[in-house]
Formats: sequence, structure tokens, C-alpha cells
Amino acid sequence: MGCFCAVPEEFYCEVLFLDESKLTLTTQQQGVKKSTKGSVVLGYVFRHLNLVEIDYFGLRYCDRNHQTYWLDPAKTLAEHKELMNTGPPYTLYFGIKFYAEDPCKLKEEITRYQFFLQVKQDILQGRLPCPVNTAAQLGAYVIQSELGDYDPYKHTAGYVSEYRFVPDQKEELEDAIERIHKTLMGQVPAEAEANYLEVAKSLEMYGVDLHPVYGENKSEYFLGLTPIGVVVYKNKKQVGKYFWPRITKVHFKETQFELRVLGKDVSFYLNMHGQKSQYKNKYFSVLNEHRHLSQKCNETSFFFESRDKITCKHLWKCCVEHHTFFR
Repeated sequence: MGCFCAVPEEFYCEVLFLDESKLTLTTQQQGVKKSTKGSVVLGYVFRHLNLVEIDYFGLRYCDRNHQTYWLDPAKTLAEHKELMNTGPPYTLYFGIKFYAEDPCKLKEEITRYQFFLQVKQDILQGRLPCPVNTAAQLGAYVIQSELGDYDPYKHTAGYVSEYRFVPDQKEELEDAIERIHKTLMGQVPAEAEANYLEVAKSLEMYGVDLHPVYGENKSEYFLGLTPIGVVVYKNKKQVGKYFWPRITKVHFKETQFELRVLGKDVSFYLNMHGQKSQYKNKYFSVLNEHRHLSQKCNETSFFFESRDKITCKHLWKCCVEHHTFFR
């Protein structure tokens, strides 16, 4: 690959897809150069997959510190400094950037299929926690999609063990998947995948893009960007929620991240989502750690700290994009 160093404009990249297939993009084959806009690269990828509902998807890359970024359609490849520092060759990962709140309502079957592949990967890689009974149901839909109806002559004992569904897979889970698979006779792949998404969308962490932050006294939190808003987690429990229509400003300065939310009384968060009364005091105490009231505008600002300026800017950018997409 040394020749790429000699010609500044040369570009060689592999795009990895959710089904583990690849697309190679090069200066020689597609005319992709470092001066090419991200939108052009995305166009090649979307056409390759025959995608129509393209707004949900994007291309990710990792820097040398394993921080993940999304390819910016408006910037040239050369302007993605973190990407340029990783190659050549370069690697981009296709995936869902914005999770539909109800993926079953997506119009195109190919779009639903990509969601199916992404959620399956999310569960396998541990990003989407899944109870054992739900994992068994989802695993059975995967097997039905892959193998079709159960056939005792073809599907001998242990056939499920050839597939991976969750990070720490046990034999008991595989046995449960086999039992459920036998009950799914007649479901074609598209139907099994739709049923998979119907179950998966109800998982608590479905579509949550987590970002680590600090609160008062360096308390550790995660901010989750979701289809409905920003969710605050502490010790793996949800302790706050800010809805996109209520968020009026997203801002960062150095390592400080700010969410400005309409309405100084945060009780509507509890009322709208039926939070149990015994959690109310804890909920308010957590929010008050980060709250600064602005009586004049009837707005509340919530402040969090990131570990460094780069991480904070990345959180801000992701939050702005989610806010724009879902609001």
C-alpha cells in the first residue's frame, strides 16, 4: 500500500456491512479521492445496498484511541482528520445512525432487513442487553430467517449451537431457541425478521446511543440519545429524561456539555411517563445536581462534564444530529 503515500489524493477504503460483506472504494475503481465529499461515499454505499430510506444510516470509523465518529456528508474525506490518521488503507463501518422508534413501520423491506441485522449485532456485541427469555424468542426468529422451517432430518441435535446470539451464550439458551423454532412453521424470512423487530423494539436499551459523562462530585453517568430524547443513566438505572421537543439548546464549551430544556418544573417528565412516586425524590435530587434555572426564559439548563474536549464535542455533535432528526 506504499504507493498511496506517494500520491496525496489516492484513496483506498473497505466498507464493512452488517451482513459481514465488504465494498472496496478506491481512486482507480470509483474515482474516490481524499477531496471527495462524504455524501458521495455515502451515495456509493446506499446504491450498493439498494437503499431508499437512507436517512437512518451512516458510515462510522474509529480513531487510534477507539473513539467512534460518523462520516460527515458535508466534509471531504481529507477533512476527517481522525480517519486520515488511521490509514491507508481506511475502514468504514455501515450501520444505523438513527434508530426508528418503531422499525416495523419502515416502508421498505430492505430497510427493515438492515435494522434486523443491526439489532442482531447490537445484542451479540453486548450493546443491547436482553433477558434470557427474550433472547430465546429472538434467537428462534433468527434461526427461522436463516434456516426456514424446522426439519428433524436436516436439523439434528445441537444445530442451534452453530450460531451466536448473545455474548455469553449458554447451552440452556440454545435448547430454548430450538424449542421455539419448532413452533414457527410457515414464517418466511421477511416475516420472521419483522417479528424479531417487533420484540426487539420493546427492549429498554433499544436504539440508545450511550455517552459517558460526569455529574457533580465526579459522579459517573451515561447520557443515552434515543428516538424520543436524552435519557440519563446512573448505575445502569434510568434517573432522568429530556424529550426532544422540550430541548431548546444543545451547547458545549471545553469539557462542559449543556442541555437547555423548556419548563423550569421537571415534574412533567415524571407525569408523562408514569414514574412511580417512590422514585420521585431520587429523580429530583439527581436532576438538581446539574440544574441551573433561568426564570426569565422558563428554561432549565443541565450541565455535565466529559473526560476531554474531543469527547465533549463528539457528544455535542451526536446530540445536535439526533435533535435535528427526531424533533
